Amino acid sequence: MSRRLIPHRSPSPYPIPGAARPKLESPFDFAQGRLRRKSLILIALLLTLTLAASAQSKPRARDLGVPFDGTPGPNNAITDVKGVEVGHTTLISGAGKLEVGKGPVRTGVTAIHPRGKTSNDAVFAAWFTLNGNGEMTGTTWVDDSGFLNGPVMITNTHSVGVVRDAVIAWKVKHGTPDMEGYWWSLPVVAETWDGYLNDINGFHVKPEDAFHALDVAHSGPVEEGNVGGGTGMICNEFKGGIGTSSRVLDVKAGGYTVGVLVQCNYGAREQLRIAGINVGREIPEHTVFKDDVGSIIVIVATDAPLIP
Repeated sequence: MSRRLIPHRSPSPYPIPGAARPKLESPFDFAQGRLRRKSLILIALLLTLTLAASAQSKPRARDLGVPFDGTPGPNNAITDVKGVEVGHTTLISGAGKLEVGKGPVRTGVTAIHPRGKTSNDAVFAAWFTLNGNGEMTGTTWVDDSGFLNGPVMITNTHSVGVVRDAVIAWKVKHGTPDMEGYWWSLPVVAETWDGYLNDINGFHVKPEDAFHALDVAHSGPVEEGNVGGGTGMICNEFKGGIGTSSRVLDVKAGGYTVGVLVQCNYGAREQLRIAGINVGREIPEHTVFKDDVGSIIVIVATDAPLIP
């Protein structure tokens, strides 16, 4: 598996020369642990959902004293919702001018198992798009049934198909029929466009990369930033990527946990707010966009009781 290069290195925040500029979804202001709605692709997976451990080496915003609202869970991550597991495959190779089919490669796959990779139990689910045209497979079945049976995957725009097919192959190899005895699958795979930093038309994501993300998924702390599907993303004209957070309600409100994981790839610099402060306006240098472009995928999980 030599294509999985660890540790994860952050690529340059500047676009690759010659990369085509897409027309993408409108954005959504994000700072870790806090989301301000703008425009986005939003998937809300409402789950009734074990924790273990991994490692988070870099300080997070709360560690640096940023005063976010609310009480986070033990990991301040989507995995604070019991049962949720997250895994990444990160692909980083090459440098310099874009050469289609060779690189530079800055992309990957992120997998979110709502009840863990060994479970075949469905969870209540819903999805929502505020605006935009981002691709997300499997949503018709979510709408029709109200259930999700399997992982949620996030990758780049041109790798949705290969990741979708890989999930089906992974489930056939590792799983059993669904709870009603049927062998079929309509995986949920979402995307954002990483073509500024990644050779997106080189199709570097392969089935084994999706298999790896599914297999290494774990509970506990979640790797963030320049990892998985977020490897080639730009957010508010800084390096974007994967982020996660959680909040625990007080006992009077039931003590339930809500966790989120995002793949952020949107926004002009001046839209960057952290803990309600418009930080972006104070850092006007080295911007890369002239317009407010991009998108974000948001996965939401909770252990609160739900009435479908």
